[in-house]
Amino acid sequence: MLPLEGITVVALEHAIAAPFCTRQLADQGARVIKVERPGVGDFARGYDERVKGLASHFVWTNRSKESLSLDLKHAQAPAVLSRLLDGADVLVQNLAPGAAARMGLSYAELSASHPRLIVCDISGYGNDDANPGPYRDKKAYDLLIQSESGFVSITGSPDEPAKAGCSIADIAAGMYAYSNILTALIQRGRTGRGRHIDVSMLEAMVEWMSYPMYYAFDGAPPPPRAGAAHATIYPYGPFPTGDAKTVMLGLQNEREWQAFCQQVLLQPALASDLRFNSNARRTAARQALRALITEAFAAMSAEQVVARLDAAGIANARVNTMADVWAHPQLQARGRWTEIDTPAGPVPALLPPGCTEARMDGVPALGQHSQAILAGLGFDAGQVAQLQRDGAI
Repeated sequence: MLPLEGITVVALEHAIAAPFCTRQLADQGARVIKVERPGVGDFARGYDERVKGLASHFVWTNRSKESLSLDLKHAQAPAVLSRLLDGADVLVQNLAPGAAARMGLSYAELSASHPRLIVCDISGYGNDDANPGPYRDKKAYDLLIQSESGFVSITGSPDEPAKAGCSIADIAAGMYAYSNILTALIQRGRTGRGRHIDVSMLEAMVEWMSYPMYYAFDGAPPPPRAGAAHATIYPYGPFPTGDAKTVMLGLQNEREWQAFCQQVLLQPALASDLRFNSNARRTAARQALRALITEAFAAMSAEQVVARLDAAGIANARVNTMADVWAHPQLQARGRWTEIDTPAGPVPALLPPGCTEARMDGVPALGQHSQAILAGLGFDAGQVAQLQRDGAI
């Protein structure tokens, strides 16, 4: 039995943040009913066609769910939603600001009739009427929140800022929604009551930005943009090797610095060089030190450099491509890959980190489960057919 078996989640969701949250609930056994617009569905279905004609984001965040097509603006939608919520434990939504409340789906309106219901709102800037803030009604996408949170300002090269290569703000919000829902379920087990969870993408990212914020505390300069290198620890980052490859390495303390000089660079005297005998000095003289390291590595292949680093106990990594990660020997050896179904056929999927057992069902086609869900809610075949003719589903 998986931990969340018996828990039902209704998801009014699109894009990444809420779907990533609810997919993790589904991974742990929850029944997730994904409500999608008839005809088009979650707009993330159309982001690209990279996975056998399906969208990469959608395949990633929507396995193990049931898809119910329902026009939330249709006159008959409230009746369907009401029956859905009667049997639900959790409602998750990341609709446009204020949309759920206008449909009567705020926690304030639902809690009286559904006292055990947990309502999780995910938005760009927060969805709390008591403390709305001036940004509450602004639309928010991942890149915009990366920018508002200061993440973009410290990421990239000295000449140009950059965003993260994946949807880091969406992922952060989805993770906080997931963890808050789990704690709310534990709390409900003690009190018998649900609660409101208000997850702000901005607040999720600002939490993750706490180190650079404290580094720039009280008006101090922020960490400089350093590309793939560490802004304040050196050497820590990518270095070229003689076979035109790149090795990533990182030193954390003076013991490792001495081992690096003695066993990797084979220049033991460098360990006591006054330019480099503390992290602050190495960071200040990083250009001179980089030249010395690059010169030493130029005579070796990446494999030889990694072998020396491993022997010296220096943390390192190869700069893998996506193809390298698909074939990563550690993931293969640990049996972390499985296979899931999609409307376009089976595809590989990574087991959830930390889990040896998880629900790994297929990615649903739009409206695939509509008839079965409605039948389970008490709608007969004639009523379902009428909903279809009316364009409600």
